[in-house]
Amino acid sequence: MANLVFNRALGMVSYYASLPAANDGLILVPLESSGLETDAVLRDKDDLAAVVAGTTNEQTTVGRKTLASVTVTVDDTNDRVALDAADVTWTSPTGNAIGAVVICYDPDTTTGTDADLIPLTKHDVTWTPDGNTFVLSIADFFRASSTA
Repeated sequence: MANLVFNRALGMVSYYASLPAANDGLILVPLESSGLETDAVLRDKDDLAAVVAGTTNEQTTVGRKTLASVTVTVDDTNDRVALDAADVTWTSPTGNAIGAVVICYDPDTTTGTDADLIPLTKHDVTWTPDGNTFVLSIADFFRASSTA
């Protein structure tokens, strides 16, 4: 489950995840552990360009991944909504240590820049890519509920 929901995404994560646009998608972006800013700093960033503009750096050698099989489940019994996606696999990854991943909404995966990607959630991950296949299990990466 998410360690952080970015302020801009509050109340919008399930909306973005369920959009039926032709070229949109949810993109998983790995962040290096070195220089990773605190949640208090990151939550105010409005796009991916802003996320990586400070001391936080994208870990580019393993690469971004487009989330597949994204589902939005409304659970009336527990008064919540949960978002899930297929696990993500990197084959023979190498590079700097990863401290977190950010899931972003990309309104058009065929064009655009990091300024177009809206950060939705951040998840702490401790991983040093060492050439061995790595599978990141994604289960209910976001859950929202009402306590009213």
